[in-house]
Amino acid sequence: MDDMLKDFVVEAMDLAVNVEEHLLRLERDPDNKETLNAVFRSFHTIKGGAGFMGLPALVAACHLTENLFDALRTGAAPVTPIAIEAALQASGFVADQLTELANGAAPESLPAMPEELEHILTNAIEGKGMDAPAPAAAVAEVAAPVAEVAEVVVAAPTAAVATASADGLDWEAMYNAVVPEGSRVAAAPVSAAAAPAAVAAAPAAPAAAAAKPAAKAWDGAERREERPEVRHAAPVKEDSIRVDAVKLDALLEVAGESVQAANQAAVLLERLLQFKFEGQAATLMATLAETLERASRYSTELQRATLATRMQPVGRLFQKFPRLVRELAKDLGKDVELTIEGAETEVDRVVVDSLYDPLVHMLRNSLDHGVESPEARLAAGKPAKSYISLKAWQEANSVMIVLQDDGKGMDPVFLRSKAQQKGLISENAQLSNDECFQLVFLPGFSTKEVASSVSGRGVGMDVVKTAVEKNRGAIHIESSLGKGTKFAIRLPIELSIVPTMLVSTSGAALALPMAVVQRVVELPETFMEVGGAPVLKDQGRPLPVRSLAGSLGYESCSERVGIVVAAPQPYILAVEAVDGTADLVIKPMTAITVEGITGTARSAEGELVLVVGLSFLMDGCRGSVRMAA
Repeated sequence: MDDMLKDFVVEAMDLAVNVEEHLLRLERDPDNKETLNAVFRSFHTIKGGAGFMGLPALVAACHLTENLFDALRTGAAPVTPIAIEAALQASGFVADQLTELANGAAPESLPAMPEELEHILTNAIEGKGMDAPAPAAAVAEVAAPVAEVAEVVVAAPTAAVATASADGLDWEAMYNAVVPEGSRVAAAPVSAAAAPAAVAAAPAAPAAAAAKPAAKAWDGAERREERPEVRHAAPVKEDSIRVDAVKLDALLEVAGESVQAANQAAVLLERLLQFKFEGQAATLMATLAETLERASRYSTELQRATLATRMQPVGRLFQKFPRLVRELAKDLGKDVELTIEGAETEVDRVVVDSLYDPLVHMLRNSLDHGVESPEARLAAGKPAKSYISLKAWQEANSVMIVLQDDGKGMDPVFLRSKAQQKGLISENAQLSNDECFQLVFLPGFSTKEVASSVSGRGVGMDVVKTAVEKNRGAIHIESSLGKGTKFAIRLPIELSIVPTMLVSTSGAALALPMAVVQRVVELPETFMEVGGAPVLKDQGRPLPVRSLAGSLGYESCSERVGIVVAAPQPYILAVEAVDGTADLVIKPMTAITVEGITGTARSAEGELVLVVGLSFLMDGCRGSVRMAA
């Protein structure tokens, strides 16, 4: 794909996504003229670029949709569900064509516009134009051959307005104004048989044009005299450029390594300053310290600036979901409204890209399993319409994404019974309600007896947990029977550099994400016990105490420092020592998988550090639910 086509595809895909958002807004507010105009402009812009790139199917689809919205925005036709559905199908076709181009398809290999789409668009236009002849006439003119249009212009100049395109511009007049006299359209030969017919049609032209005032023909010279400043206008300043994501990733890696190198140099300098230097050596050491401090500051600024280039609002992801919810709810016979909050919250672009599939699975499960049919809701004393909310906000060094519905909720007893029937847990497993909710993430788990096109195969929620943990995140479920279910996802704002607390236990250097660290406490020699497990009171509340060494399978050691972990069920994590905090460049482990460890890093001293997973800590330093052997 050449650069020009690539730029067109990127810009057109942004417009196509915005079109869907505008159409769904228009469905709720049919009288919103601003939204009508925005949709018209988007299709018109895509059509212009597609014509330049030689994409006839895109041009045809956009042109018909443009005609439809020209009638809607001028008031010649009302906004109806049929018109919205036709426009959504056209938008989907345009998005599919753009996606194929983005995936490397050659423009000439793209399929033509389906007859079904042309049919529904034409019907939408004609159906809205039965009481208003003007739109129907406009459709007939679009279908007319170019030669016939030229003949009408020659034979009856008063009918020139009838050849104006949907954007209101008289292209023939503009062409005649700028070409030599011998090349004008008026010089085109007209057959003797066609001329009388064209003249006969002339009297009808004023009546056809009465619905829309004729625009003054543009002669080129007059336009330039009226606006002389346009000729001397300065070129528009570009405020942004497109950079390949791979280059940004490479830049971020270099920036992270430079910070690590600066930190290691600072540690070495601190050790050197323990020695006594005199004379010129002391001066050189002072200069070296100043230089390293400046280099460290600049490398940190470089890292921060590079991170900012990778940050993207989650709204880029969220804006794809209203149509998905609308169409799936229609297929399931449910009345559902999706509300979105916090679309401006920024997160690493890798997180944004990887969250689409998990959120789609969660929305599909919420629509299929969570919210009830209108009849069932009315019988339960609820409003017929159900609500799903999708929220995002920043919390410390994490981003929270919460999906919540007001459906029937989940029954922990039923979940445990289903898991036992499928052999996913042992028959005598004793699970808390939270652990029962976690069963939905087990591979192969489903509460449906028969799989459908929406859910029931037991793979969706497993995909969700896998994707979240791959991004060093954690997911938690809260549910109440009859009231609804809430899925809360916690993710690091960015993936490569993570603020951590450095700890050591049983001779191992470890790093804990600061996102879950509340405070550090001193542990006593002996603990109170509840059910045989150690418990310590912290700020008036009893919290269980868990050994980090024991959780990771290390040898037991004397752990006298406790870290209060902000998990859904808070607890105290016992470690041998706390060695400070650091922003570490995390390298994911790909060759091996170790439960509880999500990656590795280098400390300022150059020592290898194992990074404990956020999900492992949120689950209480243990696997959420273990499958039966």
